[in-house]
Amino acid sequence: MARIIRDDEISIELIKNKTVAVIGYGSQGEAQAKNIRDSGVKTIIGLRREGSSWKRASEDGFEVYEIGEAVKRSSIILMLIPDPAQPAVYRDHVEPNVSKGSTLVFAHAFNVHYRQIVPSPWLDVVLVAPKAPGPALRDAYVRGTGVPGLIAVHQDYTGNASRTVREVAKAVGLSRIGLIETSFKEEVETDLFGEQAVLCGGVSSLIKSGFEILVEAGYQPEVAYFEVLNELKLIVDLIWSKGLSGMWQAVSDTAKYGGLTRGPILIDEDVKRKMRKLLEDVQTGVFAREWILENSSNQVVLKTLVERERNHMIETVGRKIRSMVYG
Repeated sequence: MARIIRDDEISIELIKNKTVAVIGYGSQGEAQAKNIRDSGVKTIIGLRREGSSWKRASEDGFEVYEIGEAVKRSSIILMLIPDPAQPAVYRDHVEPNVSKGSTLVFAHAFNVHYRQIVPSPWLDVVLVAPKAPGPALRDAYVRGTGVPGLIAVHQDYTGNASRTVREVAKAVGLSRIGLIETSFKEEVETDLFGEQAVLCGGVSSLIKSGFEILVEAGYQPEVAYFEVLNELKLIVDLIWSKGLSGMWQAVSDTAKYGGLTRGPILIDEDVKRKMRKLLEDVQTGVFAREWILENSSNQVVLKTLVERERNHMIETVGRKIRSMVYG
C-alpha cells in the first residue's frame, strides 16, 4: 500500500527563494500559478505574446514573459500547456534557455515517458499531478483545503529532486490532503487506461449502449435518458463520497440485488480481456504512437468522432431535458 505524505512533513525552504515559471495559463496553469504565488513563492508566467491568456494573466497580477524569457528567469519550470503542444515548445523555447540544475515539472508523464521530450541530463525532471481539474484545485486551496496528488522523480541531477517535487506539490496545495509517490511510467499508464476503459471511454459507451437498447425496444428516449444518464450522477456522487459499499447501502434492495447479480454478467471475463488489451496497448506504446500520429494529422479522426458524439440521439434528447430541468 502507498504511504500518504502529509503537509506537516514538508517545508518550502528549498524553493521559497527561487523563481517558478508556469508555462501556460489554462485551467491548470492559472490554478497552480495562483496557488504557488499564494504559498509565498515568486511565480511568473510564460506565454506566447499573441496568445489569448497574456492579458488575463497580467490582469491577475503576474509578470508575464515570452516563454523563452520566462525560462531564463526561473529555476523551476512547470510545463502546463496541452500535451500535444509540449514537444515543440520544449524544443524551441525551453531547451535553448533553461539553466543547468533547473527543475522541469510535468503534470502528466506522457511526453517524457514516450520520449517525445528527452530532457537534458543536467536537469531535474519531476512530476506533480493534481487529481482534480484546475478550478477545483484553486477553489479547494482558497477554502483552506486541497486535493490529493501524485509526485514522481524521473531524473535527479542535483540530488535535491525528491525534496523539490514535494515542496512544489505543497505550494500547489496537494499535501494538505496527501501525496502519493509514483513513477512516470505508473502515472501515465494508469491514467491512460483509466480514461479509456472506465472514466471516459467505458462510461460513455455504456451509457449510449443502454440508451440505444431501451429506445430500440420502444421506450421513450426521454425516459431512457433519465434512467441511464441523468441518474448516473447520483450514483457516482454516492460512490465518490462513500465508496462502492456505501453506494450499495444507499440504494434500494431491488437495485442492490439487480446490480449485484446482473452487473457481473455484463462486465464479464470477455470485457476484462478487452480491458487487458487496452492496457497492453498503453504499456507497449501502441496507443501513444497512434495519438502522436493523430496530432500530426490535425486530429482528423478525433474531430470526426467528437462530431458523431454531438449528433447522437442521446445528446439531442439531453439538450432538451437539461434545458427543461436546469434552465
